[in-house]
Order: sequence, then C-alpha cells, then structure tokens
Amino acid sequence: MGTGQDKEVSGIPDGGTEKRGCGTLYVVSTPIGNLEDITLRALRILKGVNIIAAENVKHTRGLCAHYGIKTRVTAYNQHNRKARTPELIRRLQSGQDLALVTDAGTPGISDPGVYLVSRAAAEGVDVRAVPGPAAVTAALSVSGFPTERFLFLGFLPNRPGKRKKALEELCSEPRTTVFYEAPHRVKATLSDVMEVLGDRDMVLVREMTKVFEEIQRGPVSRILKGLTQDRIRGEFTLVLAGADQKGAESLGQEALERMERLLKENEMTVGDIARSLSREEGLPYRRIYRVCLDRKRDLQRLNGDGVG
Repeated sequence: MGTGQDKEVSGIPDGGTEKRGCGTLYVVSTPIGNLEDITLRALRILKGVNIIAAENVKHTRGLCAHYGIKTRVTAYNQHNRKARTPELIRRLQSGQDLALVTDAGTPGISDPGVYLVSRAAAEGVDVRAVPGPAAVTAALSVSGFPTERFLFLGFLPNRPGKRKKALEELCSEPRTTVFYEAPHRVKATLSDVMEVLGDRDMVLVREMTKVFEEIQRGPVSRILKGLTQDRIRGEFTLVLAGADQKGAESLGQEALERMERLLKENEMTVGDIARSLSREEGLPYRRIYRVCLDRKRDLQRLNGDGVG
C-alpha cells in the first residue's frame, strides 16, 4: 500500500516487491550548527543507505555517532571528486543507495556535491532531495529584507581586484543579495562593499544556530567597526540590501556638470572628484569613478590630448 513517501532505502518502492537495478543518490541536508536541526527522513535515509559520501568525514562521523548511525562514511570533497565520482557512480549503477552530505546544510550549495549530482543525473541515476537547513535561506528568513526575489553569490572571489569587480556588478542590483565569507576575509570584504556599493544596510549572521550565534543589523560602516578581533570567528553569512531607487538612478545633470567643471579645472584627481560626488550624491564611489573616467577621456579626445 502506497504511503506517499519515497521508496525505502532498501530499494523496494512503496507497494513494490523487487529491487530496482540502479540505486538512488540521496542529497541529504544536515544541520548547519545545532544538531537538532535534522529531519526524521534524513535520519532514516542516513541509516538505511549503503554508504554516505561526506565532504568532511570526521564531521559527518560525529553527526552519525550522535544519532547512532553506523553507515559507512567515505570522503567526497573538492580535492578527490573527479577521482571518486566514477567509483560512486558504479556503486549506484550496481544497485547501492548513496547519501551525499556536505559539512553543513544542503549539498550542492557552494560545495563540490553538484559535481556528483550532475554526473549521476547524466548517467540516468535516480537523484532525490532530502531537504533541510541551508544557511542562505536561514539568513534571509531573519534579515527583514525583501525575499520574494534574491541573489545568492556563494563566496566572493578571494583576490581583491576580482572581488571588487564582482561587487561592481551589483551597483544597480535591486534584489537582496546573500553571500558567505570566511573569518579571515570578512573585514576586507566589507571594506570593499563600502568602497564599491556605499554604506548600505545589511545583516551579518555569525555562527548561525550555534551556541555563540550573533546577528548584527545596520549600515556596513557600523558592522565593520564592530568587527573586533574577538568577533571575527566562525562562519559568516552576509545579507545585503538591494540598491534603492536613488542608487539605481544615473547621476543628475547638475552633478554631471559639476564633474565636468572639476575635470576642466584639473586641480583634483579623478579619484578625488569621484569621492566628493559620491559623498554628495550618496552613490557608490566606484560607479561614479567610472563615469568620471569616461568623461575625462572624452574631454581629452576633444582637446586632442589622447587618453593616456
């Protein structure tokens, strides 16, 4: 008799009597901090599969020990994914069931799990989601920002130049934006946000669902100032307000005329002009800097001075 649930991990579908030829890959969400944040279905799947492929074996064994799960755990991470994937696919094709888990949260979200899922799907393997916690949705739920539409960026680039370039693409982005950051880069990232996007409102969530969970709200400048050394620990999820109406508009004619006048006077650098207008107009410095640089080049061409 069907129950509306997925097939049991023994391989026998509800109401069925025979083992299918191919196993199932279960993408299992696990707690992002508090071990109580796991579903009954996730526990059942982890206990019943033939093997658990884990991003961090030690971490997952700790979770399994907590819940009395004795299933074999094998490593599947960024470093060995290409070598291990064919073996795991063979296991699935031979009829074994496999659970894929990440360090915390939902596999495939900013981790190597997507590689196995895509290969399994390409081979015709049945892939099932066992939904549960995810830092991105948890942070959005407490942010108080609009969530009907949002943009998730995972981790921004490590290198400052590439990180700033990625942020520049958000200058006119109206959607709430979420990204993760490591403790050793969070101050540099927030400084870049200030420089490129201005002093927007944001929510910073640290150590979500854990004992020392902390949620900070306010403009980027205030949160950046409050990041003292003793508070730069753990995992960070950053939720950034989208560009407001003013931030999405082009510079007004009066501001453009002032920019052109300052450029002609040639007493201030392009950077100084951009900083001055950024403060006056409340718009991101980087965006105004690009406009200012383009105007300077236009003036140089008109005067026959070249671009250099």
